[in-house]
Amino acid sequence: MSLHGKRIVVTGAGRGLGYAIAAAIGAHGGSVVLAERDAELAERATAELTAAGVDVTRVDTDVADPDSVRGLAERVAETGGTDGLVNNAALADGVGGKHFAELDVAAWDRLMTVNARGPWLVSAALYPQLAARSGRIVQLASDAALYGSPLLAHYIASKGAVMALTRAMARDAGPDGVTVNAVAPGLTEVEATEAVPQERHQLYAHNRALDRAQQPEDVVGAVTFLLSDAASFITGHTLVVNGGFVFS
Repeated sequence: MSLHGKRIVVTGAGRGLGYAIAAAIGAHGGSVVLAERDAELAERATAELTAAGVDVTRVDTDVADPDSVRGLAERVAETGGTDGLVNNAALADGVGGKHFAELDVAAWDRLMTVNARGPWLVSAALYPQLAARSGRIVQLASDAALYGSPLLAHYIASKGAVMALTRAMARDAGPDGVTVNAVAPGLTEVEATEAVPQERHQLYAHNRALDRAQQPEDVVGAVTFLLSDAASFITGHTLVVNGGFVFS
């Protein structure tokens, strides 16, 4: 699972799961392009990863903004190109709580723009570089799209779209030797899930096959594997990593 000599773009890498993925890439010998919208988070994460010995290039990026994404692609090309992409950036903080019939159009469109359109936009912008290196794309989905968690219709729709997009992209990218896979974590103990209602935490706690809370470190191994040469003949799949809450 070595990533030695590989350069990987990670969106939303300023905190939480994205940060843990960036750190794991560095631990496996890869370098990281840290694409993060929040400048404060990006600065702190870049400093911490650099102090840990990770080769990091910071590119402030809003995956919902086509101009910002084009800027990311240009900056990555100028600084050495990329061998892989992790589409991690997504809106998850405080997005639940409403019945699907109570959601407003603005909330629906905001989730879909970032969580579903964002991965497509970034993948398309970086694709020429990835195709030139038979690269890897890994998308972060969610097991909520398989379970059908209540009061999360727009979030679930966006993550279900990521799974479907992964299969479609894998077909298109196959002739170039580019693999496209997704990882669907369960409820993971990160900043974005601190505001999740306690009853949902309890739902996972009582129904996981593995009797403990899910941590970022439980997900990064799957992502690293899919980025590595060990997964060179795997594409179009969604790997569910949730301790057995939902079986795929």
